[in-house]
Amino acid sequence: MAATEQDPTGGASLAEIDRMKAFSDGVFAIVITLLVLELRVPSYEPGELLTGLLHEGSAYLAFVISFGYVGVLWLNHHALLRLLRGTNPALNWINLAILFGVVIIPFPTAVLASAFTDHGDRHDRQAAVALYALAAALMSLPWLVVFGYLRRRPEVYATGVDHAYVRAQARRPITGLVLYGLAGLLGWFVDPMVGLVAIIVMIIYHAVTSEGIRRRRSPARRPG
Repeated sequence: MAATEQDPTGGASLAEIDRMKAFSDGVFAIVITLLVLELRVPSYEPGELLTGLLHEGSAYLAFVISFGYVGVLWLNHHALLRLLRGTNPALNWINLAILFGVVIIPFPTAVLASAFTDHGDRHDRQAAVALYALAAALMSLPWLVVFGYLRRRPEVYATGVDHAYVRAQARRPITGLVLYGLAGLLGWFVDPMVGLVAIIVMIIYHAVTSEGIRRRRSPARRPG
């Protein structure tokens, strides 16, 4: 793609999207790396390595959950960029908001791992699950903004992207905002493990729908 592409409606030119892709992929790669840095070899006495590893099980679980979450976010981000033929300042700022939510993930991951060790009690686990759910719910906000923006600006669509397909995607961040919030409430008021399972279910949902929600009637065309 050329450095800029003129908006067919006569508005501002669209910049090439390659720089946004490269920068975003770099951020995702760094976040994945930061997650693995939380894993550590436990201290142990001779013959007690297995016990030490099992004691760190919560850290391994938190890593797997967040690795999957970041991976799903990357898949969704990749699918989003395939909808665009170019970018502009508004899309750049929205993309930065999405990445802001991504880089926060290692913190609630570390809190979750710490709370579910023997050192954390029920109250600590309630707070940790609620924090993770809150971070995930807030992550849905820039996605809600970007699909709202795209509904109003079809001129930025890549060739072959159907307007109705883009409109349908707004349901996904709304679902995330509501159900991650519900997961946090379940973790706080019912049981931390129930809230954690609800978070995992939502991550799976976003993985299954990473290519978007298809219309049941007159299916939309996939982006080329």
